[in-house]
Amino acid sequence: LSASLVVYEHRSRLERSLQKERGEHKKTKEDFLVYKLEAQEALNKEKQDSMNRYGALSSQHKILKNQHDDVKKQLLDLQLQHNSLKLEHRKALETHSQKYAQLQQEKDNEVSNLQDTVFKLREESKLLRKAHQEVHSQLLNAQ
Repeated sequence: LSASLVVYEHRSRLERSLQKERGEHKKTKEDFLVYKLEAQEALNKEKQDSMNRYGALSSQHKILKNQHDDVKKQLLDLQLQHNSLKLEHRKALETHSQKYAQLQQEKDNEVSNLQDTVFKLREESKLLRKAHQEVHSQLLNAQ
């Protein structure tokens, strides 16, 4: 009986200990599930934030890429316009150079003609003075 009582007490303590362990296990399991749920929620929130950031960056990248393409197109257009204007300028410069050379030639010819005319007029003036002098001398002699 004494041995049964000892075994009963021992068994009773073991059952209480087992109940206590089960309670602690249950509490630990609940704590773990709460921790797991919170961790999962935090992970989901972080994942959602990352996806939102990725979406915003992707959108911004698309906008910047479009702007880059537009600027690239504008650059190409401006380069074409620049080349066109450069060619136009070169043609205008060539035309002006030819016109200038032509006008210079005409001026030189005109100056040469005027010099010839001046020389002829001076010669004619000399002859007229000489003739005038002779007429004047004859007039004086006649008087």
